[in-house]
Amino acid sequence: MPSLAHLALLATLAFAAPATMATPPPLDDGWPVADPARLGWDTDRLAALDAAIDGGAAPNTTSVLIVHRGALVHEAYFNGADPTTPHDTRSLTKSVTALLVGAAIERGLIDGVEAPVLAFFPDRRPAHPGAFKDAITVEDLLTMSAQWECDDNNTYSAGHEERMYLSADWVGFALDLPERGYAPWQTRPADSPHGRAFAYCTANSFMLGAILERVSGMSLARFAREVLERPLGIRDALWKRASEGTGMGGGGTEYRSRDLARLGQLIVDDGQWQGRRVLSGDWTRAMTQVRAQTPFDADYGYQLWRFPLVAGTRRLHAWAMSGNGGNAVFLVPEEKLVVVVTRTHYNQRGMHEQTRALLSDYVLSALP
Repeated sequence: MPSLAHLALLATLAFAAPATMATPPPLDDGWPVADPARLGWDTDRLAALDAAIDGGAAPNTTSVLIVHRGALVHEAYFNGADPTTPHDTRSLTKSVTALLVGAAIERGLIDGVEAPVLAFFPDRRPAHPGAFKDAITVEDLLTMSAQWECDDNNTYSAGHEERMYLSADWVGFALDLPERGYAPWQTRPADSPHGRAFAYCTANSFMLGAILERVSGMSLARFAREVLERPLGIRDALWKRASEGTGMGGGGTEYRSRDLARLGQLIVDDGQWQGRRVLSGDWTRAMTQVRAQTPFDADYGYQLWRFPLVAGTRRLHAWAMSGNGGNAVFLVPEEKLVVVVTRTHYNQRGMHEQTRALLSDYVLSALP
């Protein structure tokens, strides 16, 4: 028998011809909805947001959702998507994996972020052994500062993600990486802000997922379902796996737009979902502390980006769960704001900048 949520959704889709909904429809999914006009939002700017997307300002956008102070105030779908559409969010998964690390620490499965990575793999004998590899910790993986040679933005890098994808053993691929070197023009960890030399490396996030499987005795998909998705009311998420079957903590998980908003709201509400504790507030606050500086005009926390933004005369910072294609879940904690943008503009120049422009030029300018 169809659930009440499913029947409500079918009714909504049957009668809502336009993709844009002035007030999001109330569904039996736990999300309160609110009229943005009554809350003081500039609805003309919100209409301009949807018009800009229809006009190609952010190609291949499939949805935009805005949550303010715990209520959905704007929900729009494009290019054939609807509330039931699962979105391949690519590297946005990395932020979800970081949430799962927090859940594992809270349950005593991981001693803490200083736990050495190699200790989780006593059965492995990695190539290129040495003090640098023994010293790599869970926190190094979380902050993209592990000192093995891995940089997805350098096609020559030994640890580039495309090389990992061709491997039959992704865990072995990561553990076997050599030590990172530094050209004269590169900043070493000791001389870097926060004492960490950042290099974006999907293998780091993947290894976090591999650790979670080891300590939990579950597949990454099952662990996520038990400790995060089910408590948030998320159903039917799809996690990908590596060649050898290890859960892919570095990318590709599929979620519906409203479910992505739940993940963002969890962080904004210090680990709670509608008054119920799901994660430790200490952990969500730890994720949203600057831990490293990136070369992309952004700071980095635990698998989260932090971007400077301007909203009128106000200067804000938005944390972002971000993925290829221009996918993003933006978090502005001081405004209790969560903004979801899903896109399929994969591997295209300017995709992330286009998504951030939707936030800064339209959403933030419409804030009450």
